[in-house]
Amino acid sequence: MSQQTKEDGRTIAIIAYITIIGLIIAFIMNNSKNNSFAKFHIGQSFRIAVLGIANSALGAILPSSLSIISTIIGLGVLVLWILGLINAINLKEEPVPIIGKIG
Repeated sequence: MSQQTKEDGRTIAIIAYITIIGLIIAFIMNNSKNNSFAKFHIGQSFRIAVLGIANSALGAILPSSLSIISTIIGLGVLVLWILGLINAINLKEEPVPIIGKIG
């Protein structure tokens, strides 16, 4: 992928990591441009968002004595989000650890 293609998709890729609403906006913005760099980061952000939502559901059903599990997973989600955002800012197309290659 060319450097220009990555730079063209950088803004959309960064927007994808800013909340679920940002992910939806980035998806809509990229429909007309079809930038492969942005598409990659939209996919990464989607995986992180699904993990975060699943963790929230897990936290809701776990008894309070096991809430540490949900807290640890939540911290992991935060780390994955930061890694994805840094990769988008630095024009890197690297999957986030553990969930980056799923799907």
